Amino acid sequence: MKRWNRTPRLAVMFTIEHDFDATVITLVDEDETPLQEDVTISAFAECVTIEQLDPRTDRVQKITVSLAQIQDLAAALDLPEGVYRLARNPGAKG
Repeated sequence: MKRWNRTPRLAVMFTIEHDFDATVITLVDEDETPLQEDVTISAFAECVTIEQLDPRTDRVQKITVSLAQIQDLAAALDLPEGVYRLARNPGAKG
């Protein structure tokens, strides 16, 4: 069974800004050998956007995910390989 390789990093840099309509987190890739461009995550009341510059096209690529998808992603991060179904309680909040 393959697990996510969580190699410890000596230093991690990120910023958090609270704008009028969103919380914006920027993950800065500043390792000795940078892997990718910085990632900007904007959390709004109804969705989350993830943006990253694509150096091949010199354009910012953007995806939008729902809050339910973010919750699913958070639940999946520490699980082993497999297929899962999350049961939601329709009356529960958060």
